[in-house]
Amino acid sequence: MADELSLADDDWGAALNEQAQGEQAALLVKNQTATVFRELSDQPIKGGTNPDIDFILDIPVQLTVELGRTKIAIKNLLQLAQGSVIELNGLAGEPMDVLVNGCLIAQGEVVVVNEKFGIRLTDITSPAERIRKLNR
Repeated sequence: MADELSLADDDWGAALNEQAQGEQAALLVKNQTATVFRELSDQPIKGGTNPDIDFILDIPVQLTVELGRTKIAIKNLLQLAQGSVIELNGLAGEPMDVLVNGCLIAQGEVVVVNEKFGIRLTDITSPAERIRKLNR
């Protein structure tokens, strides 16, 4: 019986020791991660960009200019042909939404330059607001 009790104590002690080692390893990993994902600094460098974000500057993103939206029934969708006009909910002269990866970042007005359409930005959301929307 005493041998069984000491064996149980040894198993219990080994389990507690293993748990303590696991907690220490998790704390070590957490501390290492904290140094890897430190806060971005607000100070630009000589080149004009923040060195913390230089590595993401060449990542492509999807830029969309939204003129307006509408909902139509499938039967009306099937009746569309070349030259059909679809009424949108946006008004003529109203600012157009500029979206990056689906998030609104600016508004602007349509311009024509050398027979190509473009958009002149008239209102840009603040960097803090853009980051808040990206975190959703």
